[in-house]
Amino acid sequence: MYQAEHNIFRNALLKFIAQEVTPRLDEWEHAGIYSRDIWRKMGEAGFLCPWLPEEYGGCEADFLYSVIITEEMGRAGAAAMMASLHSDIIVPYIYHLGTEEQKQKWLPGCASGEIITAVAMTEPNTGSDLAGIKASAVRDGDSYILNGSKIFISNGMNCGLVIVAARTDKTLGGAKGLSLFVVEEGTPGFIKVKKLEKMGLNAQDTAELLFDECRIPASNLLGRENQGFYHLMEHLQAERLILTIYGQAMAETMLEQTIRYTKERMAFGKPIATFQHNAFKIVDMATEIKIGRAFMDQLIVRHMNGEALVTEISMAKSWIMEMANRVAYQCVQLHGGYGFMEEYPISRFYRDIRTFPIFGGTTEIMKVIIAKNMGLS
Repeated sequence: MYQAEHNIFRNALLKFIAQEVTPRLDEWEHAGIYSRDIWRKMGEAGFLCPWLPEEYGGCEADFLYSVIITEEMGRAGAAAMMASLHSDIIVPYIYHLGTEEQKQKWLPGCASGEIITAVAMTEPNTGSDLAGIKASAVRDGDSYILNGSKIFISNGMNCGLVIVAARTDKTLGGAKGLSLFVVEEGTPGFIKVKKLEKMGLNAQDTAELLFDECRIPASNLLGRENQGFYHLMEHLQAERLILTIYGQAMAETMLEQTIRYTKERMAFGKPIATFQHNAFKIVDMATEIKIGRAFMDQLIVRHMNGEALVTEISMAKSWIMEMANRVAYQCVQLHGGYGFMEEYPISRFYRDIRTFPIFGGTTEIMKVIIAKNMGLS
């Protein structure tokens, strides 16, 4: 699957992470936010939006480059930065739905790290039910007036622009009548209410956002009016695949950390890895992780071939995320008391992986989708 140029790129990324990311993880964890300078450094090094055409600041790289970035940031314990959310989930909305004027205006900054993006779909009472969105956008001459509250927005405090889902036709109801808008930082009425305190991904600036009589140019409409729900659905396959890649990479890393620890940790005169109960736990985790890797890798190839994989990727996201959480639990247990200590990376991985079965569509929602596509509901 990977060619020589992919391996060169991975090695360059690993060097960058070792020099620029890993030494500052604790700093960002305690601050509760990644500093903007690391975004610019990633952009300068070509690690943001590598798939973009050169005219917009990218290098027209294939999807495997994005996979490599996602995997290695996840393995480094830097998933909280959500660089792949920006590069591979949000920016593609602008590239695929935007006008040429919109692309020229925003994409170069997205690739350079000068602009950090967010997407605001979830509301306090909607969760994964996008059809229940209440935020509204009313046309007023050459503008739209946007009102509504959004919650659990990743990159919400750092974002320079946010793509907002809002209802433009209340008479249609449900999934119909939604539109997407690009709102730029500093727009009057766009309020970053607060950064939310979480049990994990502490360095991720997840925020509550408010749009209060927020007037935005009509030219900031992204895609077609009243087609926002369908625009979102078109991009969910890539979003959920990226999230699954994070989960798989983190599971692999947690197991690697735990194998090293259990081979070094002595009890009753021998490494704890040699106790049959512990060895069997490790074997079971290794088996599930191998299964997840095989499933995910073939989905990556099929996704690159342009196949529609809603059912299969929903399966992968639900199963791999739950598997990664089982791995996290057992790995902390095998670390014993040290697994509960902040000085050991497994503690942070344990907290961070917990949200992955929730965002991007919960495990339960994934199963609803799968069941429906199987003709079961």
